[in-house]
Amino acid sequence: MSNRIETLEFQAEARQLLQLMVHSIYSDKDIFLRELISNASDALDKLRLESLVNKELQADTSDLHIDIEVDRETRTLTVRDNGVGMSRDDVVELIGTIAKSGTAEVLRKLKESKDAAASQDLIGQFGVGFYSTFMVADTVTLLTRRAGTSGGTRWESSGEGTYVIADVDDAPQGTAVTVHLKPEDTEDHLFDYTAEWKIREIVKKYSDFIAWPIRMAVERTNEAGTNDASTGEAGAATTEIQTLNSMKALWARPRDEVDQAEYHELYRHLSHDWTDPLETIHMKGEGLFEYEALLFLPSHAPLDLFAQDGRRGVQLYVKRVFIMDDCQALMPNYLRFVKGVVDAHDLSLNISREILQQDRQIQQVRRRLVKKVLSTVRQLQTDDAERYRTFWKEFGPVVKEGLLDDVDNQEAILDIVSVASTRDPEQTTTLREYVERMKDGQDDIYYMTGESRLMVEKSPHMEAFQARGYEVLILTDPVDEVWVERVAQFDGKPLRSIAKGQVDLGTADEKESAEPEREQQQKDFAELLSWLAKTLQEQVKEVRLSSRLTTSPACLVGDTYDITPTLEKMYRAMGQNVPHPKRILELNPTHPLVSGLRKAHEQQDADSDVLGETAELLYGMALLAEGGELPDPSRFTRILADRLANTL
Repeated sequence: MSNRIETLEFQAEARQLLQLMVHSIYSDKDIFLRELISNASDALDKLRLESLVNKELQADTSDLHIDIEVDRETRTLTVRDNGVGMSRDDVVELIGTIAKSGTAEVLRKLKESKDAAASQDLIGQFGVGFYSTFMVADTVTLLTRRAGTSGGTRWESSGEGTYVIADVDDAPQGTAVTVHLKPEDTEDHLFDYTAEWKIREIVKKYSDFIAWPIRMAVERTNEAGTNDASTGEAGAATTEIQTLNSMKALWARPRDEVDQAEYHELYRHLSHDWTDPLETIHMKGEGLFEYEALLFLPSHAPLDLFAQDGRRGVQLYVKRVFIMDDCQALMPNYLRFVKGVVDAHDLSLNISREILQQDRQIQQVRRRLVKKVLSTVRQLQTDDAERYRTFWKEFGPVVKEGLLDDVDNQEAILDIVSVASTRDPEQTTTLREYVERMKDGQDDIYYMTGESRLMVEKSPHMEAFQARGYEVLILTDPVDEVWVERVAQFDGKPLRSIAKGQVDLGTADEKESAEPEREQQQKDFAELLSWLAKTLQEQVKEVRLSSRLTTSPACLVGDTYDITPTLEKMYRAMGQNVPHPKRILELNPTHPLVSGLRKAHEQQDADSDVLGETAELLYGMALLAEGGELPDPSRFTRILADRLANTL
């Protein structure tokens, strides 16, 4: 083979990340070894699976393991595995480039972060753990050979923006990363990564649960101690290979034998998240189909939570053999933040992703996992309000996606939904709590969607509800626009938008006593309503008197089954050509502007252009009051300016 040697530049984002690593100081540099061991473990998992699926693969799988080698004289530390390895193209793509979603975001977060722990968290979260080696290294060398191939690749960089890559003939199967450590800090022995005790400490802390043996050669003196009893000479040192980790699968051990620290380290290994999980779920399925599952609810949302190519699903094992890293068949998309392991006993080892989607046993496990996750959140809601609020703040918008996709668990999801309301600006409320507080005679759960709480609170649609003390749910997440249309009721109470249909909040007695006045208003305003409907026929489909307004002159409402303007925008942004429904213009008959317009129309003391422009202003004001966009802003401002000038 040709011995190609090239000097290449890192991708721009990778260069920036390297600079952050090289020139920043973090409180816990140990994470570089954790990340290298984690990468090695992944490579061994992949080789085991590939050898089971591809019987033609010419690869040695007889003794899969991870070696840690230290040379104190040259100050090098090497992490070596005999796993799947990489081709030359793999090395360029995976190390020379950050081909991960959210690269710009992670760089921004790292630059802004003033907290060392938060920076470490981001390093792991975005799968850029390899770059953390440059926190402790002057130079990093990588030697790798893809399993089943004959030629290898050598990669080396000092983290200054370029790297050298070359073909080699004699690389062993797998990958070896050699870290050429920076000069020793004589004042701080805590970061001596050539010391046996330090390496043992890191492995025990972060990697004890990894399923593959992590081995290291250690020196031991003979039984005579430091001096030989017969000769008086120093005892001869011998080298022995020791396994540093216990390799115990936490999910297969009884719960009372596993402490929280072990759970947390497994979570960090699986999720590359530096923080502790919010909740741990350890469960076991027995009967016709047996499995163990260890799931984690994170304490914060990953930055790629809404990215299409973000990480999804939990890890799938079969009889302790790793099958796939992101088994989406085991967890619905709305629970994509859940991390963990499912170890099934009876699946085929070479089962494909396509078959998994249809496998009856997998579907059964999925149903059990989903019910357990939802019930765990429900329990948090009951037992630990603070942790529940943390969970909902981070993952609430995602969980609500399940109200659209998971009909079987819709009631369970509704039970854990928490939303803002007009009752308390600081606290959210559950739907059940809202129902318990409903007024006597109130049949509906009132809500309003909008872009922000302020916009909803200031909306004209809220006036009558605020005046009468009715609580209204404030829904501002984009998904809220969709699920409230799909979910008809909760606990037998219909969900009703206050921005749609007719509103009449009075009691039966109040409605009866107010009926004569309403009838008179209808007669008084009949001609104006008819004229406005004709004048604004291009903008609205009806003009009527309102019972929901107390201080505003007008507002726009939708018919009961019309889509909202916000939902219409969302569909159009997704490329769907939905019809544009005309709205209904409601007028407040007690407002001076509306009553004045009626008198002007009756008296005909102003020309039709002035009346027509006033109608336009009235419609534009109603549109702006709900946060809408004017069809012709320049015309609106010109008319408004002219009318204001005429009043001076």
